[in-house]
Amino acid sequence: MTATNAPSTSQPQPDPRPRQDAAAIPALSIAGISHSYGPRHALIDINFTVAPASFTALLGLNGAGKSTLFSLVTRLFGIQAGRIGIFGHDVGQAPGEALRLLGVVFQPRTLDLDLSVTQNLLYHAALHGIARREARLRSDEVLARIGLADRASSKVRDLSGGQMRRLEIARALLHRPRLLLLDEATVGLDVKARADILSHVRQLVTEQGIGVLWATHLFDEIMPGDDLVVLHQGRVLARGPVEDIIAEAGAHDINSAFMRLTGAAAESGRPAP
Repeated sequence: MTATNAPSTSQPQPDPRPRQDAAAIPALSIAGISHSYGPRHALIDINFTVAPASFTALLGLNGAGKSTLFSLVTRLFGIQAGRIGIFGHDVGQAPGEALRLLGVVFQPRTLDLDLSVTQNLLYHAALHGIARREARLRSDEVLARIGLADRASSKVRDLSGGQMRRLEIARALLHRPRLLLLDEATVGLDVKARADILSHVRQLVTEQGIGVLWATHLFDEIMPGDDLVVLHQGRVLARGPVEDIIAEAGAHDINSAFMRLTGAAAESGRPAP
């Protein structure tokens, strides 16, 4: 007698492989990154993470290596040593998946001055494969959010410096990234324009849950509740909550903490502990 095949009543077995909570995956992970220009070491064993929906300040003087690091994250430079991940996607091995989650505002202005505000946005949208109808909807949305809706038809050359920066931020958000990198975004702006840009970026964190890495050399752009990475001469001297870094340096504010950290590094010839 042959047995008949009865429907299975067994329950699906759980997947034995460990699963990582999506909230625990860093927006940006920098692991063991080193980079050299010939004999000159620009970055030396850089390690830190940026959490989702958080504001992390990358503090360093000119020449510290901030722009080099941004060039590696965005694949303008090839990675020589180490690994960079964006929400778990390896920038070196899966750049398409990683970079579609990333928006960037570089220090040099990259807008087309002879195009209108909207034309700049539509051109960027086309590069990301966004259909023209959808691109127009998104352009109207981001311009309203940053207070430039009334300048949509203006040529970019007619905008103020602060307005140009806000437009660059809008452009970086057009494809709806989950991580935003800004390299010295307030350079050359007056005090009010600087405050407006910084306030807008912080609102993106709280209202839209975007992770932000804000590179700066200005101490007054860093708030007590921020995460902080101190970069000096290509090395990370400290990383963590601002209050912890100040306390561990035995300082009373971020300015004096930075001076102590960089002074200790200069005396020892290696990163301060």
